Amino acid sequence: MDLKLQPFDFASAVARAGLSANGQPLKPQAASAASGASFGDAMASALKGVSESQNRVDQMAKELQYDNPTVSLEETMVAMQKAQIGFQATLQVRNRLVSAYTDIMNMQV
Repeated sequence: MDLKLQPFDFASAVARAGLSANGQPLKPQAASAASGASFGDAMASALKGVSESQNRVDQMAKELQYDNPTVSLEETMVAMQKAQIGFQATLQVRNRLVSAYTDIMNMQV
């Protein structure tokens, strides 16, 4: 597996965030096309990505143990760290969601 760092594309990152090039929010009609996806879909997609990353690391670790010459220790370690960071980020989002839910449930009406 060939791991290469890609240069950061600021314009595409700003567009994905729903902002124009000058940092102002996009007009409502332009943003409505991107708002078709729900929060649940975004979470499901993120969880699927983390799961695939962890499965890929497991496979790489097995191949490394079998002395597969196409898998290096460095690639495996980098992939493991990426999977761990993704899992930790997902765990933090879950913790924040549970905390927000608990706060809302404890509110006096």
